[in-house]
Amino acid sequence: MNVLAKAADLEAAAPAGAYVQEVTSVQHYTDRLFKFRMTRPASFRFRSGEFVMIGLMIDGKPLYRAYSIASPSWDEELEFFSIKVPGGPLTQHLQTIQPGDAVLMKKKSTGTLVNDALVPGKRVYMFSTGTGLAPFASLIRDPDTYEKFEQVIVTHTCRDVAELKYGLDLVEATKNDPLIGEFAQEKLVHYTSVTREDYPFKGRITDLIENGKLFTDLGVPPLDPAIDRGMICGSMDMIKDTKTLLEKAGLTEGANNKPAEFVVERAFVG
Repeated sequence: MNVLAKAADLEAAAPAGAYVQEVTSVQHYTDRLFKFRMTRPASFRFRSGEFVMIGLMIDGKPLYRAYSIASPSWDEELEFFSIKVPGGPLTQHLQTIQPGDAVLMKKKSTGTLVNDALVPGKRVYMFSTGTGLAPFASLIRDPDTYEKFEQVIVTHTCRDVAELKYGLDLVEATKNDPLIGEFAQEKLVHYTSVTREDYPFKGRITDLIENGKLFTDLGVPPLDPAIDRGMICGSMDMIKDTKTLLEKAGLTEGANNKPAEFVVERAFVG
């Protein structure tokens, strides 16, 4: 199988409507998760929380998948947090990239996990599992998020403790960031749980919402549509179940053209 990952080769073969960008760093967390950073085109604009199509040229054809941009809109580089799918058409190749390699990126970003799709509130919950943390990695590094909400609660549920590492490092760096650290220290709360190992907080996030343990652990009241807002990103089942719980609590789903109390990212569903 022929995969073009060198900039010169990719530039010559790149399809119309795509940027060719250089990988600047790669970090592997587990045999299932890794992140990579790459150069950002000077003309590329996006809203924190949006996703873009990332790809490679494989056997002469471009192959793309939707990836949430994990870096904030002000960052000079672009960051992505990826799962490694055994035999996955794209990720089996993407997980082998090294600094200096190049990847394709389509020129348009989009998505519903943006601050504009929520009506004003006091507290925002960002519910995530696995690599579903990526859009929230962008949002918690954006000053606009802290201007809009008094409290920002990010929940991250994974199978194993090792899979929490990206988020733990991210939150620590955010709280020490010269641009937004002061806001994050005051307003950002990070709630982690795992499903397969012993851990202080154990269980699916949907169970922790339903039985009330999440709110007890955080020391906050249950979901209230008058003040609470939600964003959901994770597996298809997690999105469906969490959406049901938020609707049961009285929150209404919103969109870019109709802001409301919670939003989900439908690009990765199914």
